[in-house]
Amino acid sequence: MTRPYLQGHSDPTVQPVPASVVEQVDAADTTLQNPKWAVISIGANLGNRLETLQGAVDALEDTPGVRVKAVSPVYETEPWGVAPGTQPSYFNAIVVLKTTLPPKSLLERAHAVEEAFKRVRDEHWGPRTLDVDIVAYADVTSDDPRLTLPHPRAHERAFVLAPWHDVDPQAKLPGRGPVADLLAAVTREGVTPRADLELRLPE
Repeated sequence: MTRPYLQGHSDPTVQPVPASVVEQVDAADTTLQNPKWAVISIGANLGNRLETLQGAVDALEDTPGVRVKAVSPVYETEPWGVAPGTQPSYFNAIVVLKTTLPPKSLLERAHAVEEAFKRVRDEHWGPRTLDVDIVAYADVTSDDPRLTLPHPRAHERAFVLAPWHDVDPQAKLPGRGPVADLLAAVTREGVTPRADLELRLPE
């Protein structure tokens, strides 16, 4: 691969780039040409929910080794696992990305993004300024309690399945089958598309 910016400089103060560095750059390029796809669920029910979700999309894109490829429509969803009316509704969306990060590094980044938006983990099923979950990572399956792949409850959550189906109608959840079939089984009850809201793909 020719790299005109690495050689042939007319400026006499610029030193030639060592061959070893050129090889490292080429190796990095090769790695970036073989990324894995991952599906991320984002949700918020406190503060400016749409602004928070957009901030999460932008923060994922700003992560080295991550490229956001698609962002789903926004859905409004009743909180999961709590009595009706006890919490504000959620805004939820799905982000599809390509990444060279291994799953646990991607999880660390997801937690860092949550913390940047003041995520608090005081209460199970509690309200959240931001929730960032890895739904699936390529075809990886893992029962590691720190990062179970795919997400152990994704197949029964319409707020994950509906936006994922919107952005990729042919998607499959590893070990569970087509997202379209899973969504048909749980129905769209409790999730409402918000056509008046939109998340932007990072430029």
